[in-house]
Amino acid sequence: MRYIASSGDRGSRVVTERIPTSLKGHLLISSGGLYDPNFRHTVVLIGEHNADGALGVVLNRALNVTVDQAIPELVDLVPPGEALYQGGPVQPESPVLLAEFEDATTADLHVFDSVGFLVGDVMMPVEGGIRRARVYAGYSGWGPGQLEAEMAVDSWIIEPANVEDVFTTSPDLLWSRVLRRKGSPYDRLSKMPFDPSMN
Repeated sequence: MRYIASSGDRGSRVVTERIPTSLKGHLLISSGGLYDPNFRHTVVLIGEHNADGALGVVLNRALNVTVDQAIPELVDLVPPGEALYQGGPVQPESPVLLAEFEDATTADLHVFDSVGFLVGDVMMPVEGGIRRARVYAGYSGWGPGQLEAEMAVDSWIIEPANVEDVFTTSPDLLWSRVLRRKGSPYDRLSKMPFDPSMN
């Protein structure tokens, strides 16, 4: 466990957060000072984090295309008309499936609670069953030490993930909702517009 001082937003009081050694199973919430268009106002679920780096998927960027239109092979795993999500800038042509399992041990990469990733051939039935799933185009990845360096300059705010964050029915509101859940001073940051010039 380590500690990092976070300002929440520029001009608010400094908050000291406890940072777990591994952020697996946590949300990365983009800070007000993160302007990279790949991650502006995003919430990323970290699926793995170790000395080799980290990977995860952006939870709150639904695309204007449905799974049945883009990847019909996976249509039976998601509700009818379910959107495809933009998981991140790495290998956007490759589908990534995140699911809630009846038995979490059947996940290829368990993340937290009953949530995990399926990799490889996900068209085959899963022993134990899938309660619900989402499909992402690509994923987000960091090399060794890269995420730690971004954390050191306050690019991200962390929060333990819960299942309803992953499968929210209002992904466009997830960024502001999770910040409000953290309380002061993050509730102020939650009101920051995507384009800061509109503030």
